[in-house]
Amino acid sequence: MTDACGCSADTDLAIRSPAYRRALWIVVVLNLGYAVIEFAGGWLSGSQALKADALDFLGDGLISLLALIALAWPAAWRARTALLQGLFLGGLGALVVVSTVYRFWSPSPVETLSMGAFALGALIVNLVSVVPLLPFKDGDANMRAIWLFSRNDALGNVAVIMAAGLVWWIGTSWPDTVVALGIAALFLQSSYLIIRDARRELAA
Repeated sequence: MTDACGCSADTDLAIRSPAYRRALWIVVVLNLGYAVIEFAGGWLSGSQALKADALDFLGDGLISLLALIALAWPAAWRARTALLQGLFLGGLGALVVVSTVYRFWSPSPVETLSMGAFALGALIVNLVSVVPLLPFKDGDANMRAIWLFSRNDALGNVAVIMAAGLVWWIGTSWPDTVVALGIAALFLQSSYLIIRDARRELAA
C-alpha cells in the first residue's frame, strides 16, 4: 500500500499484493456482469442516464481487466496502460454526450420505477466494488485510474436514483438527460486526471 511518500517501492509492494489482485477481480466480474443487466434496464425503462451508467460499468470492467494483465509489466508500461485507460474513458464520455443530445431531439417516456430499481442495484454493486479498492486509491497512475472509474460508477448511481425521483415527481424526462450529461462530464474530468498522471509518470 502506498503511503504519503509516494515511493516506488510502496507502489510495487501494493501491486504485488494478493489483496489488490482480488480487488481487481471483484471489480471485473461485478462491473462486466452488471453492465449487461443495467444496459437492458436502460432500454426497458427508456432511461438515457441508465444507459450512460451501463457504459461506465462496461468501461470499468474492461479497464480493470487490462490493469490485471498489466500488473506484471514494468512501471513505464503500466503508465502507458493508464494513458490508454484515460483515452478510453474520454471516448466513453464523448459517446454519452452524442447519444444524449440525439435522444434530446427524439424524446421518449421514462419508466421511473424500473430506472430507480436498476440504479439502486447498480449502487449496491459499486459499493461492493469500491470498498476493496480503498487501500490502493493513492498508488500509481494505473491504480488511481481504477479508483476513479469505480468512484464514478458510485456517484453516477446516486445521480440516476435522484433523476428517477425527479422524473416521477415533475413528469418530464429532462432530469434524466441532465444526469446523463453530468455522468459524461464526470467521465471527461476523470479522463483528464488519468491522462495527466500517466504523462507525468512517463516523463519521470
